[in-house]
Parts: sequence; C-alpha cells; structure tokens
Amino acid sequence: MWLKKQFGERKTALGQLGSLESEMMERIWRSGETSVREVHAEFAQRLAYTTVMTTMDRLYKKGLLQRRKVGKAFLYVAALTEQEYREQLTHHLFGMVLQDGKNSGAVLSNFVDAVSATDEKLLDSLDQLVKAKRRTLRRPE
Repeated sequence: MWLKKQFGERKTALGQLGSLESEMMERIWRSGETSVREVHAEFAQRLAYTTVMTTMDRLYKKGLLQRRKVGKAFLYVAALTEQEYREQLTHHLFGMVLQDGKNSGAVLSNFVDAVSATDEKLLDSLDQLVKAKRRTLRRPE
C-alpha cells in the first residue's frame, strides 16, 4: 500500500511501515529532533548501530524523516506528525478499498456495523458528516 505526498520539490512514496520502522517513528515522534546515536541508545540491546542508521536513512528516503547535517552526523526530525501520518494512511486505505467498486458496498456496510456496535454517538457523527457532504455536493459552483 502506498501514499503519495510531496515535500518541497522532492516527490516521495510513503509506504506502510514495517515493525522496526514503526518503533523508530514512534520514538522520534515522542522525542523530536534526534540523532542515530540517540535512537541507537534505546535499541542497543537488540540492534546494531548500522541497522538503526540504515533504517533511519530509509525513513528519510521514504519522506517520513527530514534531516540536517551537524558536523559529521545527521539530526533527524519527523516530516509529518503522527496524526498527519495516520490521517493520510487512513485516507489512502479507504481510497484503495472504495476504488474496487465490487466490494465498496460491503466495506461501507461493515464499517457502519462496526461503528454502531461500539459507539452510537460516533454513528450519529457519521450521519452528520454524510449529510454535510451531501449539502456541499449539491451546491452549484
């Protein structure tokens, strides 16, 4: 699964994160700007320094991290907040599922069933969102 997002003039494809990438991103989201050395200190018991460095470089190349050189090292910071990443991933997943016209009705039905089973207020919110979207779509431009 892939997301497309532009950062500056660089076009990047943000893919679904693996478990190690997810762990590192969660750590970076918590701590802010950090170095490979600082991240490695947290993972040192199970990962080599080069593994941490390679993983952070891959996250940079995917567009999830930004970096700046300080001396001989890079300092990394998340390019997206965790909330922004989750919103884009959710948007992308729904887009993928709904593009397949054969199953979109079943997907929406299951979504509504899951929502109504857990939270009636959320179902009411969903109803309001649908009504607002319909009003927006009906307005002439």
